[in-house]
Amino acid sequence: MRKKLTALALAAILALALAVPALAAGEETTLIYASGDYTRIDPAMDEHGEINILLFNGLTAHDGDNQVVPGLAESWEFDKESCSYTFHMAENARWHDGQPVTANDVKFTVEAIMDPANFSENAPNFEDVTAIDVLDEHTVRFTLAAPNVAFLDYMTMAVLPEHLLAREDMQTSDFFLHPVGTGPYKLESWDPGQAITLVKNEDYFKEPARIDRIVFKIVTDDAARTLQMRAGELDLALLPPRDAETFADQAGYAVYDMQTSDYRGILFNFRNPYWTENRDIIPAICCGLDRQAILDSVLLGHGDVAYGPLQRNVYNCPDVERYDYDPDRARAMLEAAGAELGEDGFYYRGGARLGFVIDVAAGDQVRLDMARAAAQQLRQIGLDVTVEIPAVVDWGGQMAYLIGWGSPFDADDHTYKVFGTDKGANYSGYSNADVDRYLTQARRSDDPAVRAAAYAGFQKALAADPAYAFLCYIDADYVAKDTLRGIDPDTVMGHHGVGIFWNVTEWTIEG
Repeated sequence: MRKKLTALALAAILALALAVPALAAGEETTLIYASGDYTRIDPAMDEHGEINILLFNGLTAHDGDNQVVPGLAESWEFDKESCSYTFHMAENARWHDGQPVTANDVKFTVEAIMDPANFSENAPNFEDVTAIDVLDEHTVRFTLAAPNVAFLDYMTMAVLPEHLLAREDMQTSDFFLHPVGTGPYKLESWDPGQAITLVKNEDYFKEPARIDRIVFKIVTDDAARTLQMRAGELDLALLPPRDAETFADQAGYAVYDMQTSDYRGILFNFRNPYWTENRDIIPAICCGLDRQAILDSVLLGHGDVAYGPLQRNVYNCPDVERYDYDPDRARAMLEAAGAELGEDGFYYRGGARLGFVIDVAAGDQVRLDMARAAAQQLRQIGLDVTVEIPAVVDWGGQMAYLIGWGSPFDADDHTYKVFGTDKGANYSGYSNADVDRYLTQARRSDDPAVRAAAYAGFQKALAADPAYAFLCYIDADYVAKDTLRGIDPDTVMGHHGVGIFWNVTEWTIEG
């Protein structure tokens, strides 16, 4: 069942709407949002970023139901015979520096993403593209090797200005510290590690935003966000469930418990030699995890137990090995793999104690609590598992990581590039020929029946040879001042709760 804005918050908002006058005409409004840190804003190279949708537009966009709608493109058509999409762009869109947006910008952006020399995380999304033709200043055609119904979702990718980036390095250009986009907001200032301030784009080609400024205040620590929210220093923040619940009965706040497609799991780094020798014990690890206990204790029930990457997608296959919590089965699996229980209570194989380290990014208390709970559970079945918070994540060298992924869009998103061999977001170094085959079949067919069969095969192959130990799907618990209006509580969020700003131009601040 979809979760809604809490009844108490709704009542409070209604009362304020009746009792509190709107801001005086001409008075500027500013929204302060608790944000993670940014070292650059590079939507073409980096997988995601909440700020991107405020600064940039793609040819397409997503609405509150996560369906594809027009963006820079007003319309498009698909020619089945040539397997090509032709997009007809708005003629009044301009870059923040006043230059017109053209089809050449679109071609430049996607070619930059596809260029292997640029190492874009988004490159797998455009592997099917065989040609990009500029038909005129505002018309561009993409020819694909095979049908890919996810293509329109991927065309939400931010378009970048060719006139500012044509001779720039797409990873290191100073442009990504001073981005110029087409979106409803433009960069006003950037104080590194402190705040990124955006001001509304008065010349936006669609309806201009109603809030004058949005400050992305950098607050990377969950506890600090909660304290600043309580002190009135923030207008909107994504908080851990335990902290968000403390605002439910407080006057002046609205709490949004929003469903996401965002899962958490333990990523096993197959580039680390440990998993070359011990990959066969991963199913035992999965059986040794009490996911419901983690969901209840860490998330206070705000989410669901996870068993795979497509549970919140129309192509989910529930008939897979879920590795339900069974410590006796986990121990039996370890012993069947040749492990022996030592006098210290840990299993050994070949004279080496079995166990590993789970790395967690600093500042994310929910992931840290999940990792610690999982480690404790695995120690109880005889595996020496510990948790560390590295200063810098070592994707190539670490043993394991408390990962998060998920997408509310087409099933190809966050599967093909996450689990496909050598794809842009495959940080585990995972490789499985059956997984690759099924994912390719699914993205190359526009027949729902064919795709359903392929995704079922993918999910079964992944369960038989796990890349992750899936833990939980999490809710996105946003807390806002109740003077902030316009948030859509029914939108299913993506990874990291991304998606709340989809209708930001309609938001207002009253009182």
